Amino acid sequence: MKISRRQIMGLALAAPLGLAACQATYRNHGYVPPEEQLAQVVVGQTTQSELEGLIGRPSAQGLLTGSAWYYVGSRWQFYGPRQPREIDRQVVAISFGESGVVSNVERFGQERGQVVVLSRRVTDTGVTSLGLIRQLMGNVGRVSAGQLLDQQ
Repeated sequence: MKISRRQIMGLALAAPLGLAACQATYRNHGYVPPEEQLAQVVVGQTTQSELEGLIGRPSAQGLLTGSAWYYVGSRWQFYGPRQPREIDRQVVAISFGESGVVSNVERFGQERGQVVVLSRRVTDTGVTSLGLIRQLMGNVGRVSAGQLLDQQ
């Protein structure tokens, strides 16, 4: 069997295209303000209306009107026919006091499936109550997927 010059050229062009198809692609979902913008937010001084102008409106808000704003962003890896995989997730939670002034700025990440506090700025008011985000995040490590699926 003799291979023609045309077949060799076709193979030379198809091989790099085939290899490029196996390269991972990445997609970002959601929005998390960068650290430079968050640095402009002054705990105890910045109001909710000022915050909208500084970093924009969030994708989610707290259950109580004006209680907190949540910015959620994630990065996904797509690799050929495999199932997409989330490789990074960050949540920025900005809480407000009753007067509409920022009382807390927290950044959460995900390492090895566990929620990790990356940064926290809080105005100490002397009141020790758990916020909604702390209650939700506090339960993350206590329940495993096996318990949810009755596979202990």
